[in-house]
Amino acid sequence: MLRHIRFFIRGGDAVPRHYMFTREQILDAALTLTRQRGIGALTARALGEQLGTSPKPIFSHFDSMEAVQAAVSQAAAQEYSRRIETAMHAGEYPPYKASGMAYMRFALEEQELFKLLFMRDRSGEGRIDDRESVRPILNLLQQRLGLDEEQAARFHGEMWLFVHGIASALATGYLPWDEEQVSQMLSDVYFGLRHRFCQPEQP
Repeated sequence: MLRHIRFFIRGGDAVPRHYMFTREQILDAALTLTRQRGIGALTARALGEQLGTSPKPIFSHFDSMEAVQAAVSQAAAQEYSRRIETAMHAGEYPPYKASGMAYMRFALEEQELFKLLFMRDRSGEGRIDDRESVRPILNLLQQRLGLDEEQAARFHGEMWLFVHGIASALATGYLPWDEEQVSQMLSDVYFGLRHRFCQPEQP
């Protein structure tokens, strides 16, 4: 049995190999595996193979594979948020449009992470009011277009459904990426919504 146990020799002491991995290294490997093959492929065995060892090191830092998957989801959400924030401050597009373009780029470049965050089955999660998660965007719409919070939420909800449709098609390889065309489509929908929400009602 001892011949199946791998050791790392340091200073004359035999240290079990599973102690060589930090939590961050295991999470990085899990994130890489998810990016390559999707969250469904993230099993203890597959992650052990990704690390080049047995599954044992995983459970030195995580209580279960569900905990690993939750950590991967959190890391994916952080990467998504970083990309959105970076794009909104980059100046390539106006901030609101930049958020939509970044959402679609994320779907194109991080297909499995996008599916994990935005295309998973949520039927058992119930309806969630996530206005706080998009508060900066709602504030931006209120400031730029003079909308109240309810109008801004409706405006963004309709815009997001359009953007999400294109993003989902990109994430599944249904549409090719044509940035100029997509940018124009986004502008068309934005100005149409702006006209509807901001045009004074006729008596």
